[in-house]
Amino acid sequence: MGKRLVIVESPTKAKTIEKYLGEGFVVTSSYGHVRDLPNNAAEIPAKVKKEPWSRLGIHIDNEFEPLYIVPDSKKKRVKELKNLLKDAEELLLATDEDREGESISWHLLDVLKPKVPVRRLVFHEITKTAIKESLENPREVNQDLVKAQETRRLIDRLFGYSVSPLLWKKVKPKLSAGRVQSVATRLLCERERARMAFVSAAYWGIKAEFKTNDSSDAPFEAELVSVGDKRVAIGKDFDPDTGKIIKPDDVILLEEAKAKEIAEQVAQGSISVTSVESKPFTTRPSPPFTTSTLQQEAIKRYSFSARRTMSIAQTLYENGLITYMRTDSTTLSSEAIDGARNLIATKFGKEFLPDQARVYKTKVKNAQEAHEAIRPAGSNFADPKEVKRKFGVEVGKLYELIWKRTMASQMRDAEGTRVAVRINAGEAQFRSSGKTISFPGYLRAYVEGSEDPKKALAEQDNVLPPLVEQQALQAHSVDPARKETRPPARYTEGSLIKELERLGIGRPSTWATIVGVVLSRNYAFKKGNALVPTFLAMVLTSLMENYFSNLVDYSFTASMEDDLDAISRGEQDNLEYLTKFYFGNGHRGLKELVENGEENIDPREVCGMGIGTTPAGRAVEVRIGRYGPFLTDNNESRAAIPEFLAPDELSPEKAEQLLVDAERGPQPLGDDPETGKPVYVKTGRFGPYVQLGDMEEGSDEKPKMVSLIEGITTENITFEDALGLLSLPRLLGKDEHGIEVTANNGRYGPYVTRGDDTRSIPSDEDYNVLTIKLEHALELLKQPRRRGRRGPSKPLKELEKHPVTDKQLVIKSGRFGPYVTDGEINASIPKGMQIDAVSMEDAVNLLEARKLKLEEKARLEEESGGSSTKKASKKKTKSKSKSKSKSKAKSKSKSKSKTKAKSKSKSKAKSKKKSKSASK
Repeated sequence: MGKRLVIVESPTKAKTIEKYLGEGFVVTSSYGHVRDLPNNAAEIPAKVKKEPWSRLGIHIDNEFEPLYIVPDSKKKRVKELKNLLKDAEELLLATDEDREGESISWHLLDVLKPKVPVRRLVFHEITKTAIKESLENPREVNQDLVKAQETRRLIDRLFGYSVSPLLWKKVKPKLSAGRVQSVATRLLCERERARMAFVSAAYWGIKAEFKTNDSSDAPFEAELVSVGDKRVAIGKDFDPDTGKIIKPDDVILLEEAKAKEIAEQVAQGSISVTSVESKPFTTRPSPPFTTSTLQQEAIKRYSFSARRTMSIAQTLYENGLITYMRTDSTTLSSEAIDGARNLIATKFGKEFLPDQARVYKTKVKNAQEAHEAIRPAGSNFADPKEVKRKFGVEVGKLYELIWKRTMASQMRDAEGTRVAVRINAGEAQFRSSGKTISFPGYLRAYVEGSEDPKKALAEQDNVLPPLVEQQALQAHSVDPARKETRPPARYTEGSLIKELERLGIGRPSTWATIVGVVLSRNYAFKKGNALVPTFLAMVLTSLMENYFSNLVDYSFTASMEDDLDAISRGEQDNLEYLTKFYFGNGHRGLKELVENGEENIDPREVCGMGIGTTPAGRAVEVRIGRYGPFLTDNNESRAAIPEFLAPDELSPEKAEQLLVDAERGPQPLGDDPETGKPVYVKTGRFGPYVQLGDMEEGSDEKPKMVSLIEGITTENITFEDALGLLSLPRLLGKDEHGIEVTANNGRYGPYVTRGDDTRSIPSDEDYNVLTIKLEHALELLKQPRRRGRRGPSKPLKELEKHPVTDKQLVIKSGRFGPYVTDGEINASIPKGMQIDAVSMEDAVNLLEARKLKLEEKARLEEESGGSSTKKASKKKTKSKSKSKSKSKAKSKSKSKSKTKAKSKSKSKAKSKKKSKSASK
C-alpha cells in the first residue's frame, strides 16, 4: 500500500511537518514555484518563439492567456516529484495559506497531473494540533485565490514589460517600472520635494530647571510657554514653504536678545507655582502583531530591514514557533487566548489578568491572508530564552518581540497619574509635567527578561517633587535656546510600509519586497535608517506623473488591490478586470498610455531636473546620463554629482561649488623633472589618481595613471607623493644574495617583491609603499606566507556594539577597500562614502544587506539542489579528465615514437654490420 505524499514549498517546513506525521506519509518540498512566466528569450518554447507575444509571455488577444514554463532550475525537482507521486496513494498539497501558496499548489497540480486523489491542507501554524486538524478538514484548491494571484502576476508583467522598455528608450537602459514599486518611489520623491521646498525658520525658547526649598528634592525641568498673555511660538506655528509665522497676532516670536532678557529676569526674580493639576490616566496594550506592525517595530527597535524581518519570521514559522507571518489580521484564536492567559497567571500573577479576554477586530475586509495575528504557535508558547539559545540572537530577539506583544495584548491596562504644573516668573510662564505608574499592567510583559523588572518599570516614571499652588521656587538654571524648524522627516522602511498600509497599497506578502526592489534598483539609498530617493528616482517619478498619472495615483493603485481582493472572494471576473486595465474603461488603459508615451515623451525634456539659479546667475539642472546623474548649466559646463548626495542637499550654492571645481579641472602639481611632462591629480569614475602627461592627438597611447594609496587624498597630496606613485615599482636594493627587492602597488594593495616571493605591506605599519626601506621589506619577506591573504590590520574606525547581536563593529582595510565587520560578516563600504561619515546605522544596514545577499545565494543554491555547484564541479572534472587523457595520449604517442625511433636505429645498425661483414 502506497504512502500519502505531502508537498510544501520549503525544505525547513517539510522537516518540521514530518515530525508530526506518522510513517504513512512522505513529506517533501517543491522549493517554491515550479512554474512561471518566461524570464528571458532562452526560456520561451520553440513552438511559440516566433509569436509576437511570446517575449511578453501573455497572449493578450487570446483572453490574456499566460505562457507558463518550467525553468531549467526546476526541471530536475519536477521529475523527482513525479517519481515520488508514482508510489503515492494520495497527494496532499500543504503550501502556505495565502494567494501565493494557493498558486504554488495549483501549478503543482497542473504540472504533476496526479492520477490519485488530491487534497489541499491549510493551517496557520506548524503544530501537531493544527496539522491534525488540517488532515481532518482538507479542501480543494481555491480557484478564486488562484485567479487573484494570476491576475496580479499578469498585471505586474504587463506593467513592467510595457513601461520599462519605454524608460530604456527615453531615459536610460536597464531601468524598471512596477505597479507598486513606482508608487512607493513616488512617496519618497514627494517627501524629498517637500524637503527641497522647505524654508527653515529660527526661533528662541527657554529651558529652565527649578527646585524647591527642600534640599532633598531634585531639580525638575520646565519650558517657557507664554510671555504676558501671548503663547510663545513653536515649530508648528511656521509655514514650511515660507518660513514665516502663520498667524503672527496669536503668538510671540522670541528673538535672541528678548530670550536672553527674559532668562535674566527669571534668574533674578521671584518664582512661584501657579497651578498643580493631577489626573489619573489609563493606557491600553497594542493589538498583536500584523505583518506591517511587526516590520515597523523590528525596524525601530533593532534596525532590521523589512526583508530581514520577514526572513527571520519565515525561520520562526517554518520551525513551528510562530503562526503564519504574512497577515493583516489582529485576531487571536481561542487557543492563543487561553495559552496567553494561563501563562500570564502563572508567570506574572492573576492580578495582571483582565476579567474578560481582550478581542481585537481586524480592520481589513479582504480574505486573502491568514486569519490570525502573528503570535507564538500552539497553546504552550516556547520560552524566548530557549529560542535564542537554539536559533541564535537575531531569531531569538524577533521571537521575544512577538512573545511580549502577544502576552501584553491579553493583560490589564496600565494605570497611573499625570501631573501638570504651571509656574509664574514675572511676565514669563513655564510648564512642567510628570508621570507616575501606579499599576504596570501590560507594561510588565515588556520588561520581562531584564535583570530587574521593577527597576525597569520605575525608570518609566517621570516624578516631580510634591508641589502646591503659591509655593515659592528657586531658579537652578535658566538657558535660552535657539531652535530651528525642521523639514518633514524622510520615510524609513517602517514608516513607508505604514503609509502604504494606510493608503491600501500592497499587501502583507509584498511590502518587504517593494522596499527591497526600490533599494536594489538604485531608486533610493539609506542614510542611517532614512530612505533617500536618488536623482534618477526623482526624474523617473516626474515622467510617470506626467505620462502615467493614473498608474501612480494612490487611490487608483489602492482600488486595484481591492479589485484583486474581490477576485479572490469570487466577486469579480478576472478577465474583465485585465481587459479594463490594459485597454481602458472610463480612463486610458495601459496600451494607450504607452503608445502616447512613445509618441510624445521628449528625452531632452524628461531627463532633466531643475535646481535653480546659482549665486553667479547660472540656471542649473541635474540630467541623467549614461553613467549616472550629472550637473550642468545649459551644457556649457558639467560636474559629477557625489554618489551619496541627497536631492535636498543640492542647493544652487552647492551646485555652483561643484561646477567651479569641475571647471578647474585637473590640478597640476608640477612638471616631471625626467620627462618634462605635467603631473596632475584627477578624480575619475574609479576614484582619485595621478596622471603623467596629456593624451596626444593622433596617438593611441594613454598617459600613465596611478591610483592614490591609502592615506593620500586629492587635498593632501604633494608633488613628491605624485612622483613617487608614478615611479612605482620602487627598487629598494638587493638582499644578501644579490636579488633585487622592489615595492609596488597592485590590484590587492601595496606589496614588496623579491624574485617570485611577495608579501603585502600591512596598513597598520609606520611606512607605506612610498616610504618603506629595504630592511622593512626584508623583515616582511621573512614572515611566513598567509596563502595570499594579508595579516590582520588594526581597525580604521571602531563603532559601537551591534544593537541586536552585541558584537563589536569595526571598519577595516581589505584587499578590495574598506569594509565593516562584526567578526562574522564583512560588508564593503560603497565608493564615495567617507569612513569618518559611516554611522552605526549605516554599518548595521551594510551588514544586513550583505547577510541577506548571502542567505539569498544559499537559498538559490538549495532550490537548484546545488546544481550550479555540481555543474561547475562536473565541468572541472571533465576538463581535468580531458587534459589528463590528452597528456596520457601525448606521453603514449611520445613513447611510441621514441620506441619506433630506437627500433629503426637498431635495425639500421644491424644492416650496417651485415653489409660490412659481407664486404669482408
